[in-house]
This record gives sequence, structure tokens and C-alpha cells, in this order.
Amino acid sequence: MSLFFTAIGLVLFIEGLVYAGFPALVKKMASQIHVTPEHVLRASGFCAMVIGLIIVWLSHS
Repeated sequence: MSLFFTAIGLVLFIEGLVYAGFPALVKKMASQIHVTPEHVLRASGFCAMVIGLIIVWLSHS
């Protein structure tokens, strides 16, 4: 359970870093997301999940 909370904390930290460091970019990306096709969003999300799992797997081996 400790690992879960560590992961959630890191996600929130990184997301907050992006919002605090690049607010104009976040606003631009948010305004463009509604015109992005669903299959592109789905593929991007899947790739992010796979990369995240690989990072977790490598850090524990």
C-alpha cells in the first residue's frame, strides 16, 4: 500500500510541476483535446500506460 501512495504522490507532483511550469501550454493542449480523434487519445493513453508499467518493472528488478 505504501508503494501505491508513493506512486500517487509522484503523479500529483509531476502533474503539478507541469501546470505550475507551463500553464500556457496546458491551456493550449486542453483547448485542442476536443478536436483530437478518440483513437489518437486512446493510443496515447495506452502508450503512456505501457511506458509507466515498464518503468515500474525496471525499477523493481
